[in-house]
Amino acid sequence: MRRLRTYGFVAAFLAVPFVLYTVFVISPYIQAFQISLTSWNGYSSVVSYVGLDNFVRLLRDEVFWRALRNHGVMLVTLPLVTIAIALFLSFLLNLGGGPGGSGVRGLWGSRFYRVVFFFPQVLAVAVVGVLFQAIYRPDEVGVLNGVLARLGIEPVGWLIEPSLALWSVIAVMVWQGVGFYVVLFSAGMAAIPKDYFEAAALDGAGRLRLFFSITLPLLRDTVQVGWIYLGIAALDGFALIQVLVGNKGEPDGATTILPITIYNNAFSYGKVGYASAMGVALFFLTVTFAVLTLRTTRRERVEL
Repeated sequence: MRRLRTYGFVAAFLAVPFVLYTVFVISPYIQAFQISLTSWNGYSSVVSYVGLDNFVRLLRDEVFWRALRNHGVMLVTLPLVTIAIALFLSFLLNLGGGPGGSGVRGLWGSRFYRVVFFFPQVLAVAVVGVLFQAIYRPDEVGVLNGVLARLGIEPVGWLIEPSLALWSVIAVMVWQGVGFYVVLFSAGMAAIPKDYFEAAALDGAGRLRLFFSITLPLLRDTVQVGWIYLGIAALDGFALIQVLVGNKGEPDGATTILPITIYNNAFSYGKVGYASAMGVALFFLTVTFAVLTLRTTRRERVEL
């Protein structure tokens, strides 16, 4: 009887969140799967079912494959660069000071630097986009090109050159995201017993040895989580690209991504069924990426 009451108490608390999650998360997914099998234009009361025709059309759509290629570049670059920079900065802030009188310590002023690094994370994506529009301006008024002009270098079209546009967007995503992962990895490093570092330092281990032999192995699970989050971010990027370069994938399709393509098909071309098919494809790409990352990085848990 007591166990039954406990289960009833827990179920009563979970009922409302479960209903809200079902209505606002599960239900839209199910509707998207259903709409992807139609040729619905978004406003007509007549819905024609076309089966898997939208998915067959995806396989022949050059814009879809171009978006996938861009996502592939972002999936490799964004997590790798962001995590590498965040790990480096976190190590400096927490352990970069080397051994001191009270053990291994971080750099002086590390608390202040954590706030500075985290600051871009609190800015709205629209604010970041407008800020970097000014930085990336293709004339000498732009911040970057103004510096280059002083060095005698011709202005660079950061967002209008097809070979540079996507890399410029990725650079902004790295800049905005690094601060969060500095805090995340710093929390992970704080959970590692200092005795490990002090013992290694007494044995003559340098900073590189401390990082690769102690810090990185014990942060593996945290890095895994960060990699998944960044991979999901690489499969999104809608708001930032929308503000920076618009929703046409300019220049020459260099910044075309699936969320932008979904938006265009649904709201500009009235092809809601086809856009839903792209959304379903993006959903399975995201789930596949997360599952593969978890499986390939799985290992025995290290007990501290």
